[in-house]
Order: sequence, then C-alpha cells, then structure tokens
Amino acid sequence: MKNTKLLLGGALIGAATGLIAAMLINRGAEKNENETAITAGQGVKLGVLVFGLLRAISALTDD
Repeated sequence: MKNTKLLLGGALIGAATGLIAAMLINRGAEKNENETAITAGQGVKLGVLVFGLLRAISALTDD
C-alpha cells in the first residue's frame, strides 16, 4: 500500500510538471508569435536535463 501511494504521488507530480512545462512553451510561442513545435535540438537538451534530474533523484537514496 505504501508503494502505491508513492507511485501515485510521483505520477501526479510528473503530470503537473508536464502540464506546467507545456503551458510555458505555449506562452513563449504566443509571445514570440511562433509555432509551439520544439526543434530536435531543444528536444535533446530537454531529454538530457530530465535524465540528469532522474539521476539526481535516484542519488537521494544512496548513502
């Protein structure tokens, strides 16, 4: 039961973070009057940042 609550909480935090990120991307595109598409380079940068964040989170449990 404890793992279920942890996974559900993590999923909700991830969904909220994704929603906020999409809103920020959309706001920036509207401000610059551009399309909301992300380029391949931006996608790679975002992927590297997310991977680094996940590594940092997993390091929290190391002693």
